[in-house]
Amino acid sequence: MLRVEGVRTFYGRIEALRGVDLEVGEGEIVTLIGANGAGKSTLLMTICGTPRAAEGRVLFDGVDISGQPTHRIMRAGIAHAPEGRRIFPRMSVLENLQMGALAAQPQHFKEDLERVFALFPALESRREQRGGTLSGGEQQMLAIARALMSRPRLLLLDEPSLGLAPMMVKQIFRIIRDINRAMGTAIFLVEQNAFRALRLARRGYVMVNGRIALAGTGEQLLANREVRAAYLEGGRERQT
Repeated sequence: MLRVEGVRTFYGRIEALRGVDLEVGEGEIVTLIGANGAGKSTLLMTICGTPRAAEGRVLFDGVDISGQPTHRIMRAGIAHAPEGRRIFPRMSVLENLQMGALAAQPQHFKEDLERVFALFPALESRREQRGGTLSGGEQQMLAIARALMSRPRLLLLDEPSLGLAPMMVKQIFRIIRDINRAMGTAIFLVEQNAFRALRLARRGYVMVNGRIALAGTGEQLLANREVRAAYLEGGRERQT
């Protein structure tokens, strides 16, 4: 479904991505882990067209989308829930969801709204509440729900557990799994909680300084000594 081939991305003269190659198949959950500043968020933004890849290609269903504007990429079937949530704080929950639905056909709005409220019942009871007054976990739910309103075939999630309490982290990961299983949505997950991400994902990649350093199944990466030493120390491997 998604293929990234030799992508290089720059911020001015700084090379953020240095020849990245990876892929996400239909219906897969694939995760990308790495240290802060490794280029993970830049890769998700490059897939979405901002910034643009200076070299290489981003293919979606075999079509090169590297030069397309972001709104066309979204309409092609990709949605992005960015790091930091970036909801519209002065808009209500419902208005945020309406913004997410702009890339979908309007006749599906009611059906899609019911679907995301079934996934996120806490949002339904707060549908008229301003987004900025929600808790951190509720705002993360809203960011994911807003992305789902565009009916994506591929959902890009950037650090969905960042800053959340452990119980909320567990709930967010359960919802990600449910989205994949119930809707068949492919998910490309960038996540700081490497243990949970690799347990959830079918495959994973490790990014170091803008390059893919390791790749394998989630189980293979969990068992890798280098990965365990770098990303699973501090007891995360014992979480359930």
